[in-house]
Amino acid sequence: MTMPRMMQGNEACAAGAIAAGCLFFGGYPITPSTDIAEHLARELPRVGGVFIQMEDEIASMAAVIGASIGGAKAMTATSGPGFSLMQENIGYAAMTEVPCVVVNVMRLGPSTGRPTSPSQGDVMQARWGSHGDHPIIALAPASVLECFEMTVRAFNLSERYRIPVIVLIDEVVGHMREKVILPPREDIKVLERLRPSEPPEWYKPYGSSPSDVPPLAPFGSGYRYHITGLHHDEAGFPTNRVNEVRPWTRRIFRKIKANVHRIARCETDGVEDARTVIVAYGSVARAASEAIKTARAKRRKVGLLRLQTLWPFPTRTVDAVCREARRVIVPEMNLGQMAIEVERIVGDRKVRRVNRIDGEMITPREILDAIEGK
Repeated sequence: MTMPRMMQGNEACAAGAIAAGCLFFGGYPITPSTDIAEHLARELPRVGGVFIQMEDEIASMAAVIGASIGGAKAMTATSGPGFSLMQENIGYAAMTEVPCVVVNVMRLGPSTGRPTSPSQGDVMQARWGSHGDHPIIALAPASVLECFEMTVRAFNLSERYRIPVIVLIDEVVGHMREKVILPPREDIKVLERLRPSEPPEWYKPYGSSPSDVPPLAPFGSGYRYHITGLHHDEAGFPTNRVNEVRPWTRRIFRKIKANVHRIARCETDGVEDARTVIVAYGSVARAASEAIKTARAKRRKVGLLRLQTLWPFPTRTVDAVCREARRVIVPEMNLGQMAIEVERIVGDRKVRRVNRIDGEMITPREILDAIEGK
């Protein structure tokens, strides 16, 4: 029987990586994510894995891509300034369809900002931080246990769809401690990337497949192929031909768009007859839950839609839940990054924003004031 234990969010994230089969971590220390690196520096060698501290975040992301191409499940962890430095190589991973996990423990910015203050300011950067058009997956845990669960899920999604997956953890979630019961190892679902079954001479690393996710052969396993950040053909060689670039672009978007119903997850509470729906994520969703309890005690019909997946954005779920509501409140520790997406679906006249960018948490009182129209 698994016993309850006190865990920090960052520690749970590191434990989730080990449980998912992570065997490589390349990173550079930065507050407030360094605890993840410290835990994995100790634990990875015990399971036959490798930890390496790189000279900076640019090199860290490059090392993660190289380790993944070599066949290892690989990850890094950082915060705002480091996440900015990683963007070019995150785009490279998207272009080359290399599975990897990037954990961003968000802190207040821009620039150095306040390294130990919570924020949700990297939501749009997670989606649009790297140049060019490419899909991305980003998850947002709201508890210590979810830091564990969503890190496991991030690896599974990354391996299944050959895509970088980002875990956006609020600083306060990464640093807080809660009593958790981790699932037994045998109950944890772990997915592996699809390996090629054809002979090496027939292998196309970017070829078409029924799932739109071609198999990935690790370097050193007898399969020799080309990898480039340039647009490439099915064999991986650079191309400028429209009839080769266009099918590739459509395929990498289709493999995510066709599976949004499998990827995007939300949690609802009392939205069936709600006149006011609160759309929240991360630590702010916890404040929203408390505000809703107080509002319901006053017989107000209020519901919560908690976004567990931020990208791809769960458009259909948000539309279905908020369509009949009179008001939609979107509290965020930024100036309305996710509110933009909600407004796009339900209309900006229906949405009320509750925002803070001063390094302090949004309180239940602030959300309750919005519910009451103050």
